[in-house]
Amino acid sequence: MQNTFIYLDNNATTPLDPRVLEEMMPYLTDLHGNASSSHKMGKLLKKNVEHARGQIGDLIDVNEEDIYFTAGATEAINIVLQGIPSRVNGPKHIITVLTEHSAVLDTCRYLESTGVEVTYLSVNEYGLIDFEELRLAFKDHTVLVCVMIVNNETGVIQDIEAVAKIAHENGALFMTDGTQALGKIDINASDFIDVLTFSGHKFYGPKGIGGIYINPHLKINSLIYGGGHERGLRSGTLNVPGIVGLGKAAEIARYDMQIDSNRIGRLRNMLESELLTIDGTSVNGSLGSRIYNTSNMSFEGVDNDVLLMRLEDICVSNGSACHSFVMEPSYVLLAMGHSKQTANTAIRFSLGRFNTEEEIKITVELVQKAVSHLRAMAI
Repeated sequence: MQNTFIYLDNNATTPLDPRVLEEMMPYLTDLHGNASSSHKMGKLLKKNVEHARGQIGDLIDVNEEDIYFTAGATEAINIVLQGIPSRVNGPKHIITVLTEHSAVLDTCRYLESTGVEVTYLSVNEYGLIDFEELRLAFKDHTVLVCVMIVNNETGVIQDIEAVAKIAHENGALFMTDGTQALGKIDINASDFIDVLTFSGHKFYGPKGIGGIYINPHLKINSLIYGGGHERGLRSGTLNVPGIVGLGKAAEIARYDMQIDSNRIGRLRNMLESELLTIDGTSVNGSLGSRIYNTSNMSFEGVDNDVLLMRLEDICVSNGSACHSFVMEPSYVLLAMGHSKQTANTAIRFSLGRFNTEEEIKITVELVQKAVSHLRAMAI
């Protein structure tokens, strides 16, 4: 069925690349076995799982044996944030940021209920952390620093190499949520990252599959026990179609990353420059340290929930998809110093591989009309 939507919510999830679906199809039909089985099909599936592991390793410049599969980034984040402190006897302290994804923040709040101490770093008006505040946050029992690469709401990119350096200088491990970065920007994880989490459906792979890169010198305690799958880290029958699709998405990203960056970036800039001609419109977050596909914009005096209803055929967001049913201001924008009133005027446009220039032109026209109409109604 052909839909009539213009989809500009790629930070929530990307469409499945047809090349990925084609690669997955045999594993959804004829090759339906269990990759842990000892028969001929099982051995073939295991070989293809390891091939996909290598494709992901190649994308982020790590060895394939250091990639572990999970059901997605949320599970991966939980495994790491709960698994690393559990290795340590005595007091434990984690440093993270107020603008992290809810998978990190909610897990950290749970850990606080178990006695783990957590420091939440602030951000400036551009969404960037202060390195001096980070340095002052360390304690004798700090075990981990967790800072995401790309913010899912604003697209702001943190200097994680600098963060990792400070963490290591203070004897702590460095973990990063790479969900919005993997497959979009170059990541050489083996150079300075101890743990990196990711999810397939954020870079044109299937939903329900993700993973973790873990530095080979690091041991993380398991949360899920059963058959000892994934070298004991995460038990459960492997999602072979998802893993194969994830690997193919990583391979495509490796070769198409620059093409995507140039084309999507041009469309994002076109959208943003046209919308900024509307009086009282502004961009939220750093303009100089931001991923190419994301524009978080505020339209003064226009409630974002009402604007979303007006833009019924344009798929955009007023915050993280994980909180899409909660009618409250974006905690990310509040942390950046915006008032609740301003935060409630913000819309996130996140573009992707399959958007067209014609879609951007239509979106600009519809947003301009909607904002003008809603402001006129408010007079």
